[in-house]
Amino acid sequence: MILLVLLASVLILGVTIYQYDKQTEDYNIARFERKEESVLSSIEFELKRETREPLTTENLARIFQKRIYEISSTHKLNISIFDLEGNLLITSNTINSFDITKEEQALSGQILEDLESLPSQRVFSNVVINSISNETSYTYITDLKFRRIGVLELKFSQDNSEEEKELREFMIRLAYVYLFMLIIAVSLAYFISSYITRSIKTISDKIHETRLNKRNEKIEFNSGSTEISTLVNAYNRMIDELQESAVKLAQSEREQAWREMAKQVAHEIKNPLTPMRLSVQSFERKFDPTDPNIKEKLKEFSQTLIQQIDVMTSIASAFSDFAKMPTQKREKIDVISVVKLALDIFNEEYISYSFTENSLIANLDKSQLIRVVTNLITNATQAVNQTENPKIEVHVSSEKDNIKIAVTDNGKGIDESVKDLIFEPKFTTKSSGMGLGLAIIKKIIEANNGTINFVSFKGKGTTFTVTFPKN
Repeated sequence: MILLVLLASVLILGVTIYQYDKQTEDYNIARFERKEESVLSSIEFELKRETREPLTTENLARIFQKRIYEISSTHKLNISIFDLEGNLLITSNTINSFDITKEEQALSGQILEDLESLPSQRVFSNVVINSISNETSYTYITDLKFRRIGVLELKFSQDNSEEEKELREFMIRLAYVYLFMLIIAVSLAYFISSYITRSIKTISDKIHETRLNKRNEKIEFNSGSTEISTLVNAYNRMIDELQESAVKLAQSEREQAWREMAKQVAHEIKNPLTPMRLSVQSFERKFDPTDPNIKEKLKEFSQTLIQQIDVMTSIASAFSDFAKMPTQKREKIDVISVVKLALDIFNEEYISYSFTENSLIANLDKSQLIRVVTNLITNATQAVNQTENPKIEVHVSSEKDNIKIAVTDNGKGIDESVKDLIFEPKFTTKSSGMGLGLAIIKKIIEANNGTINFVSFKGKGTTFTVTFPKN
């Protein structure tokens, strides 16, 4: 809208100036032509009235010696008469007559050629200099028998400064009008665009806030164009479909999670149940009340059952720990000392410990931090189990408002195909265990507002990095 108003303003300005110039030029030419027609009539009348002198080129100066000034004064233009070769015979311009040079006393050859060649036998020129319009015409003077006896030059100058002043005043008034129109256009464009974009922004904000894992609100929009209403209705339908899909997906995920967990629990429980069944069957076959060693055999049988029951208890405890968020008891602890305490239970000589500062205080759960470090070291020792020169490095450092604990080993590394599954529950690359260790410590770390990531190269080793905020 603003662009259209500006373009209209420029176009109208250009057309107005062009029209003014054209009208002024046409008016000056028409006025000059009227004067020219009147002068030609006066000259023709004077030639018809002349009876004393023959109508020849040589007598033109004497015929119009006095009359030329009257005609020039009457019509307010300069009159000059030339012979057919272009030499000046007489002129009404007495003011500068003494200053006229020899070149100015003769017509140019081009003018004479144009007079001869043009069908109208009239040459006209219009030159505007400093708002002064200078019109000049050349025509033949003929006798009563229409024989050429001379060339008539008429010069008329008109000052156009008054018209230009009127044009400037008109342009100023027009500029005020279009400035007012521009202000109105800007205001209308602002309110219209605000009205349109407000509806679109409402929809955009709603779409930006749309999440699969939360309840999304529909857009209540009663006013607006048909297109906006169509877009709102499409969004609301999408929200309904998304809500239904989210419910189905959540239900499916829960069912799948329960199925996977049931499979894992069943699998883990079957492992101790098999030796317990075999032990009971063996004891039943070999049981002899009269056997003098029956007490020892009964004790051995009981210990076997108790051992397998303990395994089942540990399985139940592990799944219980994973299912619930670990209870936190945050306190101000020295991370350097706590990590060293966690390493004291490991006797392997290839485990080294380094730190950048003697003390790093953080607000963390001490027991959970020990559990995290212990689990990472345990995994590292299992990774370097078959390495020729095993090495595990534990490094604690401070980075701005965070504390970093890095555990690096030179073990076999982690395959690219399983890197995305490393923190998944029940995933393990070992022949034994439930695969809940890294999943549990990941929950512990996230519960303490921390992060855990790793970098691993096949055949070279792995580095796990745990980051905790100090506060």
